[in-house]
Amino acid sequence: MIGVRKIAHATYEMPDLEPQIDYYTNVLGLTLIEREKDAAYLASTIDHHSVVLRKGDEIKCVNLGFQIGPDDDLDAFERQTQAQGVKTERKKDAEPTISDMVTFADPKGTTMEVFRRPEPLRQKFQLKGIVPHKLGHVAFHVTDVKNITQFYCDVLGFRVSDWMGDHFSFLRCGPDHHTINLIETGKNRHFHTAFELRDWAHLQQACDYLSIHGYRMLWGPGRHGIGHNLFAYHRSPTGLITELFAELDQMKDESLGCFEPRPWHRDNPQRPKVWPKDPNAANLWGPMPPDEMMQ
Repeated sequence: MIGVRKIAHATYEMPDLEPQIDYYTNVLGLTLIEREKDAAYLASTIDHHSVVLRKGDEIKCVNLGFQIGPDDDLDAFERQTQAQGVKTERKKDAEPTISDMVTFADPKGTTMEVFRRPEPLRQKFQLKGIVPHKLGHVAFHVTDVKNITQFYCDVLGFRVSDWMGDHFSFLRCGPDHHTINLIETGKNRHFHTAFELRDWAHLQQACDYLSIHGYRMLWGPGRHGIGHNLFAYHRSPTGLITELFAELDQMKDESLGCFEPRPWHRDNPQRPKVWPKDPNAANLWGPMPPDEMMQ
């Protein structure tokens, strides 16, 4: 099948764009690359936009953009999607640099935008703010995790990296351990958005930078068991949760079926599995997430 290869961007609606634009540019270190009356496009480096902010009545994640391979046939992908009983729509020039996309809704109502990669932008990293490498993953609260997990696998070509029990799935579309995670909590809504940093030193600098600018950590720093990445979570001015992470597991060869070995792995080799609902699955270093994380 034709599967997506990379998450390209996430789109959020909110009543007031300005506080979030200021946060993304002056704190996180993204570039405000294009502005429309009721929309803002923010970039890391290669992609024209990693984050889109649009005016809306409430704060929510409404769209996810995914790229198929540069030689993949978008028409064939659309036919493949329709064969799964999914209603699609074709959009031309819907967003800057994206001339053609296939859109459809996932079972929780988030719009998927699938397209071939535009010409790389090749802009420089910013010199102010935390300056992440890329948009890493987006996580959601859901009402039916098994159904939505199956949708992402059957329609978009994701693979399951790990489960925590039967209520929390971690899905990959490229070498990174997860690009989407889904936790069943009885609600369909955004959980957090994660940006990749270089390493532990970068994460430490980021925590200091956030503290200087009046932000406090919701959870972390720590090291997840599932995915084994270093992490630190905080809230943006609009309330959206941001995770900053580094050292995420990678499966560089799907045929081998295991993640690249790391000294902190407990399994050797580290393969996809069902983790028990145990503290080590959440944080190998100890402290569990506060109740505020799930609000």
